[in-house]
Amino acid sequence: MSPWAGLLSSTSRVSLLLLLGSVLLSCSSLGQRVPEFALTKIEESDIKDDSGKELGTEDDADPEDLEVFYPTDQWQTLRPGQAVPAGSHVRLNLQTGEREAKFPDREYGEGDTREERRRKRLGKVDLDANSFTSEELKKALAKMKESEKAERKAREEEVRKKFRPIEQLKEEFEKLNMKIETDYEIMVKLISKFNSSASTLDEKVAALYDLEYYVHQVDNAKDFLSMGGLRLVIEGLNSSEASLKEHAAFVLGAALSSNPKVQIEAIEGGALQKLLVILATEQPLAVRKKALFALSSMLRHFPYAQQQFLKLGGLQVLRSLFRQKGMEPLHVRVVTLLYDLIMEKMLLEDSQHGEQMEEKIQQYQQVRLVPAVVEQGWCALVPNLLAMPEHDTREKVLKLVGVLVAFCREHYRGDPALGATLSLLRSEYEELAAQEQREGDKDGYFRELLGSINTIIQELR
Repeated sequence: MSPWAGLLSSTSRVSLLLLLGSVLLSCSSLGQRVPEFALTKIEESDIKDDSGKELGTEDDADPEDLEVFYPTDQWQTLRPGQAVPAGSHVRLNLQTGEREAKFPDREYGEGDTREERRRKRLGKVDLDANSFTSEELKKALAKMKESEKAERKAREEEVRKKFRPIEQLKEEFEKLNMKIETDYEIMVKLISKFNSSASTLDEKVAALYDLEYYVHQVDNAKDFLSMGGLRLVIEGLNSSEASLKEHAAFVLGAALSSNPKVQIEAIEGGALQKLLVILATEQPLAVRKKALFALSSMLRHFPYAQQQFLKLGGLQVLRSLFRQKGMEPLHVRVVTLLYDLIMEKMLLEDSQHGEQMEEKIQQYQQVRLVPAVVEQGWCALVPNLLAMPEHDTREKVLKLVGVLVAFCREHYRGDPALGATLSLLRSEYEELAAQEQREGDKDGYFRELLGSINTIIQELR
């Protein structure tokens, strides 16, 4: 081997050693440049200028030389080149055009420990197990039991005040069961009290007052008849005591209402004559009211009683009430009774005829009520009541006048007072009907009255 060759090999070895040392130094330098903070990603657009060239800014600087941003709970402006800790919230403020950052929103403060967060969640609760001794806990429980007992006693006492004990209720129910009586038994006692000579006047009146309540029922009225009570009440119409006479007529009228069996027994017992005597003689207004009530109950739907009424001069008796002072409240009742009796016959004649209806029609044909009304001057008497101010009275009078027009036409046409009265009433009710219509009542009460007046006027032309 030549000496140059040995020299070359020595030189090559030295060069290789130097090259190896350089590589090692480069690796060491790169290892020291590992960043300590996780930085936000820099967009590519941020490191290029308008021409697209990369800018040699401080973003290329060593991370150790970057300024670190320390976030808080409030938004703060980020300066260029600041390093933002990982997990921070970053936004672009559209008003200022600057980037801002802060800590993320948290339910509890950063410094809150687990125990502090637990206390905040539970509130002010003493969680220390050593706060109470076992004796203190026992005493507290005992007090709770005592307060519960006191509250329970107070509630029981309140219930006792509101409600009676079951034992007391049982006793009262037993007493009630022993005293339960039927209507029949009660009426027997009331009739005995009324008929007893030992009873005082007030006791007899009270017995009649209670009887009127029971005899309203059809079955009770029939029982009242079988007991002999109807006979006693009819005899009571002859009493010299006005209060007894008044209440006897009241009971009689209640028993007669829509009860054919009682109606027949009453007319056979002379009740019709006694009622007409009360109406024809001087009696207190209260007595006459009840007598007229009983008479109306007897005559309605009973053609035989109507026929006997006419034979006994009943129309003259009723007409005499219009000549007596203080009897004005009875006038409308009489007009209503006459209207009902006339319409009762007219409706029956217009109805479909059957075998039973034919027999009843024959009975009504024997009752010549309308001719008697015309003969005895009711055509002139009834229209005078139109001068009364009550609308209800006028309504009932107009109904009867409307029925009598067919029989009293000539008399009404020759009565200038009636024509003037009807004209005044038409003007009055036209205004009242117009007011009703303005208030939204198209078929009101006053409109019906106006229709009745116009019908009568039309019939008289």
